[in-house]
Amino acid sequence: MEQIRVHGRGGQGVVTATELIALAAFYEGKQAQAFPNFGVERTGAPIQSYARISSEPIITREQIYAPTVLIIQDATLLETVDVLAGADQNTRVIINAEKNIWPKLKVPAKNIYCSPATAIALSLFGKNIVNTVILGAFAKFTGLVSLESLQKAIAEKFAAKGQALIDKNIQAVAQAYEK
Repeated sequence: MEQIRVHGRGGQGVVTATELIALAAFYEGKQAQAFPNFGVERTGAPIQSYARISSEPIITREQIYAPTVLIIQDATLLETVDVLAGADQNTRVIINAEKNIWPKLKVPAKNIYCSPATAIALSLFGKNIVNTVILGAFAKFTGLVSLESLQKAIAEKFAAKGQALIDKNIQAVAQAYEK
């Protein structure tokens, strides 16, 4: 079973990111779940959300303490929150960062990928909302879901928000996938 933990700040779409991961996995015939972990946080407060993907039924409903994949939507969290808790040398880590920052990190993981998600989000949306963008990197780096399933999940999740927003998000995911 793949256990994915996403870290970000309130307002960055952390919960939506895990919902999209689960929905994309479902489109591929896999078992999936997604759930948040936050209380009364406000915009900008650190939050986390979880997703699991498996070919077998998922019975557990607990938080993810030993992630197989970590997605860090805001690299400033590396300085203030223990986002790497439970990571080991096999954990795949995706960080929203322009540069390869892993030499500075005390990460036991060997598989670290930096995604220019903020730059892509700013160019397409005009604001730093990277949740869908970084999922393009997630699909490419992990192979757990396809780009097509992710784009289908975006179209379903954002159907009520209009085709223009769907198209921009699909474009953002594809750009992150290709980078």
